[in-house]
Amino acid sequence: MKRDRRNAYLQRMRRVLDFIDAHLNEPLDVGRLSAVAAFSPFHFQRQFSALFGLSAGAYVRALRLKRAGTRLAFRNHETVTAIALDAGYEGNEAFARALRGWLAQSPSGLRSQPDWDAWQVAIAPLNHVRRQHMTKTFAFSDVRIVDFPATPVVILSHRGNPARIGESIRKLIEWRRANGLPPSRAATFNIFPDDPDEVLPEAFRMDLAVATDRAAGEGMVRGALPAGRCAVLRQTGSGDDLRAAFAFLYGEWWPQSGEEARDAPPFAQRVSFYPDVAEHEAVTDLFLPLK
Repeated sequence: MKRDRRNAYLQRMRRVLDFIDAHLNEPLDVGRLSAVAAFSPFHFQRQFSALFGLSAGAYVRALRLKRAGTRLAFRNHETVTAIALDAGYEGNEAFARALRGWLAQSPSGLRSQPDWDAWQVAIAPLNHVRRQHMTKTFAFSDVRIVDFPATPVVILSHRGNPARIGESIRKLIEWRRANGLPPSRAATFNIFPDDPDEVLPEAFRMDLAVATDRAAGEGMVRGALPAGRCAVLRQTGSGDDLRAAFAFLYGEWWPQSGEEARDAPPFAQRVSFYPDVAEHEAVTDLFLPLK
């Protein structure tokens, strides 16, 4: 297949991925999805599987179960029944069967003690599709320079395999709830002293921070994000993978900007995040501290 024809083909199939993200709460049968790609429904299923590595139905089910599983793990005020219904299941029993088949955990097991290793295996096909076919692209006009104000924070440091950061997130969420500090009242930041691709998993460090001057909880410390100029790049969409944003900011924008970076780690503000908003609507601002 010639390059221009293949690119046109890929664009049609990628439209389907974007459409699924935007309409995940709606019926998504093969007829509807094939129409988005403008392909015959007789051939679309095979095309989807050949290109993305799983069927369209399996992809949609996995996305819905990922969202449901995320809510079970991180939103313990939501009932299992409500989560099951939102995921498209008629009741808890059908939902539990589907979750066990996908993750090998029951809803109650996932809520009480998530198996993060199994979780990574379950979402790996989804991550592969996004990295291969939904990578974010950026332009120099996407970067702005701001004067970031000094911001007191409470920090929970994650140390170890980044695949298990969910447990640290659960601890931070519990502390926020106990202190009446939802994200709408207290901004959420991540501080990145390490690049996960450059250190061994057991040596990885990342700080989870909440903008507040409250006293720190057990296993947490008070700190501050220093004031100063920062280059800011906004990523809209899944915030799980910031590789493309980091690569653009460090590899393309900075070398041509004439700016010098401060001796301070980059950080991100989670402006809105999944599953409180749909994955394609999540917003993350990546900050590069400048002199």
